Amino acid sequence: MGFRLILFFIPLVLLGTALPEGTKFTTQSGIIQFKSDAPLEVIEAKSKMLKGVIDMEERAFAFSVDVSSFEGFNSPLQREHFNENYLETKRYKTATFIGKIIEKDDFTKDGTYSIRTKGKLTVHGITKERIIKSEVTTKDGVIKVRSNFTVLLEEHGISIPKIVYQKIAEEITVDVAADLVEMKG
Repeated sequence: MGFRLILFFIPLVLLGTALPEGTKFTTQSGIIQFKSDAPLEVIEAKSKMLKGVIDMEERAFAFSVDVSSFEGFNSPLQREHFNENYLETKRYKTATFIGKIIEKDDFTKDGTYSIRTKGKLTVHGITKERIIKSEVTTKDGVIKVRSNFTVLLEEHGISIPKIVYQKIAEEITVDVAADLVEMKG
């Protein structure tokens, strides 16, 4: 299943429609959070609306989050600036990571695995190919994915005005925690 086919299937998964045969795991409420640790200010926000699917047979995955679903921030004004000025969420509604699992481990079996994923990370309408490491723990049919990586704002066309340069980090830390269960259907 290629990237385009996974993109086609994401809306079906999110709507609960069955996919073709094969073992697939999904989440509708993963957690993704980010932290900007700049010299004058630390900004943190979190979304509990990370959606995703892993196709075990194809070793393919697709995750997406509605960027406007992030909450936290230091003030309502900061959240407004995030959505309107920096991430432009009316124009670029979602951030996605779509790709393949590099390792050949069968992590449907109970255990803990360190894996690498290779895919396309799209933030602010700009797509960059990335290899992102994750830890996967499987127990009793639940696959727990945990990952930590950084995103350079400049790579995704997000510019920081000089007036707030000391308040927004150029490199943002991202943490992902998603529990996926086998799709029935």
